[in-house]
Amino acid sequence: MHALPYPPIDYLVVGHLTKDLTPAGPRLGGTVAYAAQTARALGLRVGMVTTWAGDLDPGPLREIPWAGPPSEITTTFENRETPAGRVQILHALAPSLALHHIPEPWRRVAILHLGPVAQEVEPTILHGVRAGLVGVTPQGWLRQWDAQGRVFPSEWPEGPFVLQRSDAAVLSIEDLGGDESRIPELASAVRLLVVTRGPQGADLYWRGEVHHCDAPSVPEVDPTGAGDIFAAAFFVRLYQTRDPQEALRFATLLASQSVTRAGLAGAPSPEDILTLLRG
Repeated sequence: MHALPYPPIDYLVVGHLTKDLTPAGPRLGGTVAYAAQTARALGLRVGMVTTWAGDLDPGPLREIPWAGPPSEITTTFENRETPAGRVQILHALAPSLALHHIPEPWRRVAILHLGPVAQEVEPTILHGVRAGLVGVTPQGWLRQWDAQGRVFPSEWPEGPFVLQRSDAAVLSIEDLGGDESRIPELASAVRLLVVTRGPQGADLYWRGEVHHCDAPSVPEVDPTGAGDIFAAAFFVRLYQTRDPQEALRFATLLASQSVTRAGLAGAPSPEDILTLLRG
């Protein structure tokens, strides 16, 4: 991956790259990784503000310019299957990301995407970046963890500040711990809210109404990153068409296709997108 120079970009995504511990070994992940690849496949010039130790092969991210503070560690997650269900463990956390980590040439963009995974993105970034569309995936602000690193859903005190300054937010029902009662308050604070529901599709909360989009039935190999791919596709399509329901349809189809492949291979290619648009 390239840290310098800072070329012109259209899509800026901010958040940690992660090391995801899996039975097959560690692999690169994080909202930044999946969203950056998706936006790039959609034809946008992408930049990432992130930090990590460089201890994994960046693969296709190698071609995407980035900026951020140095770090000797990479934010590291592990998902453990238990009799009570899946438990997520945070093993390591890299430094936070703030406005001063964003290069001046990248502070005016078409789309700004704030994608924290572990409360690492400073919301005050919203004061310093001018964007045609501001999208947030707040899963990392909706998490807390105990002394052993076990991750739990949390409250989000800064939610109103972030949502009122955003055009669209995308989160999963799992980010809310399955608590449907939290949705109305979130939906009232932002112009567009999307709640993804895995194989059940997604709901768009817009102008006091709920619009549902079913997901096509596909053989699931790995759902990791599907929500991040959905979000990037939704933000880009919304920016291009200004049609929230078209963006919902497009993002649902693209994210559904992603679960048929494992890891970062689930991110779409330009050919995938062209096929989808033609279809």
